[in-house]
Amino acid sequence: MTQDFSAVDGFEAERPRLRALAYRMLGSAAEADDAVQEAWLRYDRTDLAQVQNLAAWLTTVVARVCLNLLRARQTRREESLESFTSDWLGAADDDRVPQEEAELADSIGLALLVVLDRLSPAERVSFVLHDMFDVGFGDIAHMMERNPAAVRQLASRARAKVRGGAGTMTADAARRHRAVEAYLTATRTGDFEALLTLLDPQVELRADPEVTGAAGPLTLQGALVVAKSALASAPRARFTVPALVDGDPALVMAPLGRLSLVIQFTFTGSTITAIDITAAPSRLRAFDITLD
Repeated sequence: MTQDFSAVDGFEAERPRLRALAYRMLGSAAEADDAVQEAWLRYDRTDLAQVQNLAAWLTTVVARVCLNLLRARQTRREESLESFTSDWLGAADDDRVPQEEAELADSIGLALLVVLDRLSPAERVSFVLHDMFDVGFGDIAHMMERNPAAVRQLASRARAKVRGGAGTMTADAARRHRAVEAYLTATRTGDFEALLTLLDPQVELRADPEVTGAAGPLTLQGALVVAKSALASAPRARFTVPALVDGDPALVMAPLGRLSLVIQFTFTGSTITAIDITAAPSRLRAFDITLD
């Protein structure tokens, strides 16, 4: 059988863009590769003489495949979050997170992937296509078989969820924001003294059972004990980034961009007086998380 190398070359020229598009829609390198492979299969079966704009045609195919995958994922979201949280907390501790996919998630932004994962399938596809790949609403409407006004509304709603109530930050909020970033930096670098300067001497850390795998919740008290605990969790810090959780500066742990743990802080001024760590899937789903 003779292979049309020009057709192969045409697809391969588009592959990096299609994979980048699919990854942002799906947040999974394996699923993104599957979506691109499905696009290739459809491409290979198509009479290309009928395709006027190859890039647009392939974008439409990948977008529709991703939309279907996202819709299917919704039906198993509860189960997948339960297994992902327990699996990847341990994987982060043991440095078993796949390196290539972790680097890919880092390049996009773990917090952004967390927020995108909380959008509806239609919102996510609309937002990624328009805001991240500059596809016009008319073209997106054709891909999604909706009218342009509906797609514009979907993208607007998604944008509001991603960015939250972003506006002018108060001086107090800015101090808390800096303190959270400093806490993360000190944890990542093993700077025990820096942690002590951020923590109130009587600081209390509370963690739910899913964080440690213990039978009950964990409570630690005192700056020395809490700082040592933070350093012990340094492997997780690699996959932890700042975000706004219920409107306040916080940290989210997200190996491969999938939320598995939230760290919230209570302050007096810029001093941390309490830390609450949550990994229970039912509570993770309830948080309002936006970009910091």
